[in-house]
Amino acid sequence: MTACRVDVHAHYFGGSVAEFTKASGRPASRPRQRPWTPEETLAAMDRHRVATQILSVPFMPTSRGHKEDFAQKLSRRMNEECAELIERHPGRFGAFATLPGDNPELMLEEIAYALDTLHLDGIGLTSNVAGHYLGSPLLEPVLAELNRRRTPVFIHPTHCAHAAELALGRHPSVIEFPFDTARNITNAIYSGVFLRHPDLRLILPHLGGPLPALAWRIAECTTLPGPHDASITPEHVSRVLRGLYYDTAMAGGPHSMLPALQVTGIDHILFGTDAAAAPQPTIDRAVEQLTNTLAGSDLEAVEHGNALRIFPRLSEPVSACLIGD
Repeated sequence: MTACRVDVHAHYFGGSVAEFTKASGRPASRPRQRPWTPEETLAAMDRHRVATQILSVPFMPTSRGHKEDFAQKLSRRMNEECAELIERHPGRFGAFATLPGDNPELMLEEIAYALDTLHLDGIGLTSNVAGHYLGSPLLEPVLAELNRRRTPVFIHPTHCAHAAELALGRHPSVIEFPFDTARNITNAIYSGVFLRHPDLRLILPHLGGPLPALAWRIAECTTLPGPHDASITPEHVSRVLRGLYYDTAMAGGPHSMLPALQVTGIDHILFGTDAAAAPQPTIDRAVEQLTNTLAGSDLEAVEHGNALRIFPRLSEPVSACLIGD
């Protein structure tokens, strides 16, 4: 069976990202993994039959503790490096732009540069931006612009303000990261984000974490007294969750797939690996779970068909991969 995949969840840890993470003491990837290089990344992509990886950086830099323009300059370098990779390896890479996490004006500037000048494939956000979740007034101008452009937005989980306590001493990847995804989208729904910005095109990692399993509860609680937008109804919650996109990174098996398919259709599930963050054996097992869970046209839709509707420029490399097979 052909498997010319579009990987929407893969991380760029080269160049300025590696320099920043080393200088800050922040781990750029899992322990014992080799430094990120395009050559090794392409080799791993070929092993997994990935035609194209859409790269992202799983954090938004801020200038806290640095010069005032630090985050803006670092985000710009990261985005330009990704654009250079795309140019050097046509069809093999795409990228979600990294934004500075300092203020909405700088985010808007980088959105315009990344999409209009660099022609990157979408925008990357984190599940909270320095403690601000979707629904925060700080992010409203950014969401308005992303809604206007209808550009794909990849929302990667990050530490919340209380991650150390909530994770109970475990690595936040165990449960806290996926829970912050659910926390973020629930707050967005209850704050009326999708009423104000109905054309947002959001991609959630890890099949939404616990969000699909909690969907009925989140919807039903809109009927109870509480602090939420008066226009939010169970039907609105269902429509929002149906319209989101969910990737399969570290979540391809039935335990994650079946709840996701209760809130959306197979047409909104995208292939992802968490490459450069997840260890290769974990990626191997996750891909195996996916191919054991889905088959036929459903598997093909997840591996590339759904992504090509969102990223039509990738049709050529995927078609070349299919023909070559």
